[in-house]
Amino acid sequence: MKKQLEVIINEEKGRVDKVLAQRLADYTRSQIQQWLKEDAVTLDGEAIRANYKVKSGDHFVIQIPEPEILTLEPENIPLTIVYQDSDLAVINKPQGMVVHPSAGHPNHTLVNALLYHLDDLSTINDVVRPGIVHRIDKDTSGLLMVAKNDHAHESLAKQLKDKTSLRKYVALVHGNISHEKGTITAPIGRSKVNRKMQAVIEDGKPAVTHFTVLERFDQFTLVELQLETGRTHQIRVHMQYIGFPLAGDPVYGPKKTLKGNGQFLHAKLLGFTHPTTGESMVFEAPLPALFEETLKKLRKND
Repeated sequence: MKKQLEVIINEEKGRVDKVLAQRLADYTRSQIQQWLKEDAVTLDGEAIRANYKVKSGDHFVIQIPEPEILTLEPENIPLTIVYQDSDLAVINKPQGMVVHPSAGHPNHTLVNALLYHLDDLSTINDVVRPGIVHRIDKDTSGLLMVAKNDHAHESLAKQLKDKTSLRKYVALVHGNISHEKGTITAPIGRSKVNRKMQAVIEDGKPAVTHFTVLERFDQFTLVELQLETGRTHQIRVHMQYIGFPLAGDPVYGPKKTLKGNGQFLHAKLLGFTHPTTGESMVFEAPLPALFEETLKKLRKND
């Protein structure tokens, strides 16, 4: 059963998410923004965006679904723990594993595995994301930092925000990139055509990706990418935007692509300053077996 709310604008002015948050005291602005993302807020039957500026007389209808109750259960899922101490852990996430539970993936996630293998996790995020400082996509493999307490979480999150942490990825992309290095500076936000996708849009959030060519093949290029920002699907969107979509990407890549378990994208290097000791720490994870096998086949064909 869905709960329906109706709000009629009087003299209020500004963004719809802000105005609705003021009018609906029982709900947070972030919750209202989530409804907007899910097209649950309509005006004259049309879904609207969070930056819509309200007008006097606007009549908004909000369809609020009954919340799905998610239970977090420790699960004995194999986990590669690259490093851990009393403050943090570094995990090498396998391709195909979802980071945290959601309505579509209530269990068998990295969080379920962390609850089984680690004694403590930070509590700063909501209840379904304990310890999660940042995430990578389900079909992206590689390194993630996990906080075991709130002090460590705040420190690691601040390093991400201040762009002082180091994150490098390796990706296999369609096409042959002619130059050795490049920087993609293009804002990313929810696609206006397909709201389940991200896209480069004029009013998106700033996003910067640096890339270096590692190896060229007949129809593909192996690249190293360094993130300066951390937008949703940033590498996948940026590489598609410049005409070199990731091989195997079921969302942003071409239908005719290399066989795999999703996009050929691996978070290979992670660096940060330890929250307690101040030590500079850098970790590296080798490419998954399928990624390496695919590269060997490309080299052989060339």
